[in-house]
Amino acid sequence: MRRDHAADPAGGSPYTRGLVPHGREESDLNGRAGPRRPDPRSGAFGRRGAGRRARAGPHRPRGGRPHPPRGPPRLGKTLLAKSFAAALGLEFQRVQFTADLLPHDITGGEVLDAAAGGFSFRRGPIFTNILLADEINRAPPKVQSALLEAMQEYQVTSERATYPLLRPFLVLATENPLELEGTYPLPEAQVDRFLIRLQIGYPTPVEERAILDRRRERKVENAPVPRVADAETFLGLQRAVEEVTLDPSLADYIVELVRATRRDSRSEVGASPRGSLALQKLSRARALLEGRDFVLPDDIKAFAVPALAHRLIVKPEPWIRGVRGVDIVRNALDATTVPKLG
Repeated sequence: MRRDHAADPAGGSPYTRGLVPHGREESDLNGRAGPRRPDPRSGAFGRRGAGRRARAGPHRPRGGRPHPPRGPPRLGKTLLAKSFAAALGLEFQRVQFTADLLPHDITGGEVLDAAAGGFSFRRGPIFTNILLADEINRAPPKVQSALLEAMQEYQVTSERATYPLLRPFLVLATENPLELEGTYPLPEAQVDRFLIRLQIGYPTPVEERAILDRRRERKVENAPVPRVADAETFLGLQRAVEEVTLDPSLADYIVELVRATRRDSRSEVGASPRGSLALQKLSRARALLEGRDFVLPDDIKAFAVPALAHRLIVKPEPWIRGVRGVDIVRNALDATTVPKLG
């Protein structure tokens, strides 16, 4: 049986927009306008939609839920993640997932300390603010599952002790299509811990020409990405999300959307309660980015597909006919009545 890993949140050309501000000043919950953010497009041109969803994803309590851009290799998924980390001004580590990678290569482990006459814990690259798990599905499931505790509990357990991770802590992961040689499907338990999945597609001809033009203009291989935040600002945004109001009718709307994915006859496994929580977090984050302290139905609809579709398992027969999780979530959106706010 195959599982739906495609989660194209838009109907047209997938994610041809980049990491750019909304083009206006953003406001905090008290109505005070913040400074206009610098434009980091030079580092990830042609990924605006993916970047906007990436900005919304981390502005939530505790951070830590990963959101892996997915698509063919060599399309800038890693560049997008690195640009995201550079713009936030947080500590960053990258791990290239390969078939011979071992769990302790990520988490660290006990090593013999000859000077101390015993064993000591050597920390792995997971002890950072932002961890990029590059091509995560090129490593076998045992290695992929090494991230489960960190993603859920924000800690790493070694043989003798438990070590807390830095805050904020985020996992960004890139993923290649399963059709490519040397890839492994992610375990269902780990897939469900992904807050959001983004689909990266080929740029349009106009965008690809702009990529060439910008490379000639800057005269260097790697484009600089302006720093627009720091750890304290980031943690402040996470706290601010908790103050965004969600009307009870919209909470019911989220529940009905998720339940609709479970009732769909084409779905073997629908979205879990983690899906409901993810959609609530993302809709509140989007409201904050739009300068509001309350959620609108459009906030929920904007993230329904990228937050829910990857959590679904489609039955074999519908899968053969081309049905994917995206189709089931879109059907749920069409079938669920949108509440009217007073």
